Amino acid sequence: MTSRTPKESLTIMNELVLPNDTNTLHNLMGGRLLHWMDIAAAISAQKHCNRIVVTASVDNVSFKHAIKLGDVVTIEAKVTRAFTTSVEVRLDVWAQNVPSGTKVKSNEAYYTFVAVDQSGRTIPVPSIRPETEEDKAIYDGALRRRQLRLILGGKMKPDDATELKALFITEEK
Repeated sequence: MTSRTPKESLTIMNELVLPNDTNTLHNLMGGRLLHWMDIAAAISAQKHCNRIVVTASVDNVSFKHAIKLGDVVTIEAKVTRAFTTSVEVRLDVWAQNVPSGTKVKSNEAYYTFVAVDQSGRTIPVPSIRPETEEDKAIYDGALRRRQLRLILGGKMKPDDATELKALFITEEK
């Protein structure tokens, strides 16, 4: 199985915010944005794995800027790290008001996907080769984010999270 670069999984998805996508304040509904983000992230993960993938987890998603009716939403998704059968995908969300020319970052998040075969059994995924300094920094942080996900999901004991503990423990000299 060959390794791939984050650039090979890059997915850019655009959506226009229409009335049916908004709440009574004419802002994009959060659930609709999460749906679009899940689609973009799944495409990115499938490009990397060349397999069917299923959503395993969604990290904290904070809404930093309201997205308005008529805005163009751009979602950028790319695989940041591959584990045995899963991949982490980073998403950056931008809202653009085309008539005014303004563009603001609205959200960012990490989604985790698991690759499965036709029977739904997990299967190995290709490794990833980070190339840029930014890719390397995000790649390095992925293990800590994974351990935090596993702890919050009840699948890892905090005492076993060596990468997370290393952030807080300093060696005495």
